[in-house]
Amino acid sequence: MVTVTELLQKAEQIINSSENARLDAEILFCEVMQFNRSRIYSHPEQIVPDDKSTLFQSLIEQRQQGRPIAHLTGKKEFWSLALAINKDTLIPRPETELLVETALQMIPDDAILNILDLGTGCGAIAIALASERPDCNIVATDINTNALMMAKKNATTHQLENIHFYLSNWYQNIPSQEFDLIVSNPPYIKQDDEHLSQGDVRFEPELALVAGADGMQAINIILGNAKQYLASNAYLLIEHGYDQKQLVHEAFLKHDFKQLKTFQDLSGQDRMTMGNNQIN
Repeated sequence: MVTVTELLQKAEQIINSSENARLDAEILFCEVMQFNRSRIYSHPEQIVPDDKSTLFQSLIEQRQQGRPIAHLTGKKEFWSLALAINKDTLIPRPETELLVETALQMIPDDAILNILDLGTGCGAIAIALASERPDCNIVATDINTNALMMAKKNATTHQLENIHFYLSNWYQNIPSQEFDLIVSNPPYIKQDDEHLSQGDVRFEPELALVAGADGMQAINIILGNAKQYLASNAYLLIEHGYDQKQLVHEAFLKHDFKQLKTFQDLSGQDRMTMGNNQIN
């Protein structure tokens, strides 16, 4: 028999390679026990059933090997929304909330706009926007069938009916229409980037991460076709790598976008650029 305190102390020692070993252990323990973290502190001497202890230790061993917490729990919070994820979807990151925040600043509360989310993954961006702007019509695409199924599941969980999902290689299968706003968090990592072999990224889908030798392959495709789908004076917002500002600006200018602006994330890194489809 083992108590909550004993089990967590042992787990913390096992995954000490993590910066947040104790937090990781508590999250996984609560997932196994199906209760919140306050219960850990209010009942530290509670005996943990053997079957729960065994399951917990299995998760701890996987975490020690580097598997992301989100993959072990099958969920991740984004924009205060609980989203189901799997190995086919990119784990939503806090940096991407900047894109949602910026988009919302451009969309009045009562606006009825057409919005396109390219490469939606688990649906994080589309679902966040749909939840905040229920009168808008949102189209979300992904090339991965399993990712798209997960996005649909998340939209259903949050009872959002203003998102329409399409299995599509970027713009390929989108119904012909004009959008007032296009948003995307595309793959933008260079194929030889050392970060691909580090941390959580090792376990995430390469299709959602890697974009050629300079990391610009997907961004160039998005920019190269955007004007066919954007209404006049509409905006395109793209998340990109911290060191890609210059390349991204050049790509926007190449395709005649105006009013370029780059935004920094909470770490002060260049993270997102937007441009206007201004037609003279």
